[in-house]
Amino acid sequence: MTGASSTGGLRRALATGAAAVALAGGVLFSTAATTSAEPRPDSDNVAIQQIDRGERCHAVHRHWTRVWHPAWRDRHGKRHPGYWTRVLHRAHMVCHKH
Repeated sequence: MTGASSTGGLRRALATGAAAVALAGGVLFSTAATTSAEPRPDSDNVAIQQIDRGERCHAVHRHWTRVWHPAWRDRHGKRHPGYWTRVLHRAHMVCHKH
């Protein structure tokens, strides 16, 4: 009788340990996902860092542009008027070879 209860206790201990390891792994994974999802400031952005490749490069900072969408007719013949939208362009490098 003691052998059966000791294997039951061993199974319970293994199940509890496996659950604890899975929980800890999930916590680590979720914290890694949230830290990698944070936006980086433009100063840390690799795309706008100065790179010397024999080209003249400069950083174009993020800016908004207005884009006109012309009027159109749908398949039922109804006319939809044109409209303006704003588009955000992220910071990037512009390089020109000389």
